[in-house]
Amino acid sequence: MNEKPYFITGGAGFIGYHLCKELLGDTRNKIIIYDAQKHYIPLSQSKWLFYQQYRVENLQSDRVVLIRGDTTDRGLLKEQLEKYKPNIIIHLAALPIADVSNKYPEEARRNILDGTIILLDVLREVNNFDRFVYTSSSMVYGNFMVDKNKKVIPAKESQQCNPIDLYGAMKLSGEYITKAYHSRFGLPYTIIRPSAVYGPTDCNRRVTEILLRRSLEGKSLILENGGYQQLDFTYVTDLVKGFILAATSEKGKNQTFNLTRGEGRTIRDLAEIIANLVPNTRTEERQVEVYRPARGALDITKAKTLLGYNPEYSLEEGMQKYVEFIKAVEGVRL
Repeated sequence: MNEKPYFITGGAGFIGYHLCKELLGDTRNKIIIYDAQKHYIPLSQSKWLFYQQYRVENLQSDRVVLIRGDTTDRGLLKEQLEKYKPNIIIHLAALPIADVSNKYPEEARRNILDGTIILLDVLREVNNFDRFVYTSSSMVYGNFMVDKNKKVIPAKESQQCNPIDLYGAMKLSGEYITKAYHSRFGLPYTIIRPSAVYGPTDCNRRVTEILLRRSLEGKSLILENGGYQQLDFTYVTDLVKGFILAATSEKGKNQTFNLTRGEGRTIRDLAEIIANLVPNTRTEERQVEVYRPARGALDITKAKTLLGYNPEYSLEEGMQKYVEFIKAVEGVRL
């Protein structure tokens, strides 16, 4: 049996955990998780410790190696890459929260930009792999929800990117650097742009987790400016299946893909779905100044055509699975 080693930075995180679980379904796969095990939300406001332990315990396997390491540690990175000689490197490690990146730009630069540059430069030296997969973000587009006629237009990979915050700008910089290493040194790559990912074990205070937690705690769901902002909510299992398709398909080589549900839904929609799942959920509207880009759906035609990507879960279906998971794992009663 030919072993297929994957090297996954950030593999013990939210998306990384689900990606590793999906990869373990193929007995040929060996997984090297390289993870700094950092958290970015105050522990008093987060389930990070609980779910970090949950993930690590549920990734125990003779086909999984867990290495505690930072992507800015060039020596350790090179040592592990030379030791395990992975076919595919999937780079998930980064500061994962846009608001935190905007508040702490130097830390964001180290985690998002410096770590990517160092990893690419080490890969240039070892140069014995099939694919480097860079995880970008829908935030690279900036405002993309509507045109001048107020018509909703899904964002395409080919359109110009105009990020309006530091997180999007750094993620886009990582894309340019990835492409530059390909152009100058021939490193094969795939770039993935996810959006509004949600699902079991998330503990980074994304909007889905924030609203669901508030509902479970009997608190009102806050709808900023009526909750009419649209996001392309993507269930994490759909995303990681797309990752694997993009990383392993020849048609995915040296390409950029939107990997999302491909459907714009409002925060108000999300609140109504949660109210149907959690009894006695209340909402409250507030007027606030918004600094996030106006977003909607991403166009996933390219991923569907080239990769056969086919997301399964609507927001209703995904949130139902998310709630069922929390009930089972945390013992929540509704």
